[in-house]
Amino acid sequence: MEIEAVITCIDCGGRAHLNSYPPSERDWLPGDLVSYRCEDCLDRWDLVVPGEDGDLDPEAEGPVEGFPH
Repeated sequence: MEIEAVITCIDCGGRAHLNSYPPSERDWLPGDLVSYRCEDCLDRWDLVVPGEDGDLDPEAEGPVEGFPH
């Protein structure tokens, strides 16, 4: 699965760049955690990779590992 290198910042509308590296042993999968940093406001965004239909992995239950709850 391809992950966007740059997204629109949720807070200020600036450009937020991907800070996460893909897993070395596989491609990105739904449920993986990715991090972006905005070049304008410097906010950090931790997002979960969605499934093909835009939803999180329906097989996953509970909090995402490594993601604060």
